[in-house]
Amino acid sequence: MNLIFLGAPGAGKGTLATLLSKEHGIPQISTGDLFRAAVKEGSKLGKQVQGIMEKGELVPDSLTVELVKERLSKPDAGGGYILDGFPRTIAQADALAEFQEIDVVINFSISDELVIRRLSGRRVCRSCGAIYHIENMPPKVEGTCDSCGGELYIRDDDKIDSIKNRLRVYKEQTEPLIAYYRDRGLLREIDSSETPEHSLAQIKSLLG
Repeated sequence: MNLIFLGAPGAGKGTLATLLSKEHGIPQISTGDLFRAAVKEGSKLGKQVQGIMEKGELVPDSLTVELVKERLSKPDAGGGYILDGFPRTIAQADALAEFQEIDVVINFSISDELVIRRLSGRRVCRSCGAIYHIENMPPKVEGTCDSCGGELYIRDDDKIDSIKNRLRVYKEQTEPLIAYYRDRGLLREIDSSETPEHSLAQIKSLLG
């Protein structure tokens, strides 16, 4: 089954894609991972991506689509996949439709207020990278990693101004995809405001 997961940052797409990927034995494909892998491999596309990212610019649609196309041609994607965070724009969705048939698009519904609470509450260890949350998974000692004793900090993109900006960009660029896929009869909605287990149950119910 070929799936697309849509939703704001912090809606839980990545977590649910990982769970479903393991359960069904299909790859979870995110453009962020693709960019990093291409740069690491040093392929022709990877060198182009690296140059763009080093300048702090956005990777253009044409190059993003080319990377996705290349990834979906690999054998492990032959039995289905989950696209997590792609497409981000109508142009990308149109390009994807030219070489792939999508079965279901799942939109993760969540309020802006909950996104801000989820992301702004995240803390990361400077030493080992362990992730905590001040409400859902707090460390035993505030500001200190349980595993290695390292200092916990807030990533720049988890600061409230940054989260609000990410939400604004999402609404401008990606929210139109909800109507795009609804018009094509592919869109399904889940309420992602509760636990990952609850969201997973909703997805399973949708997919039958």
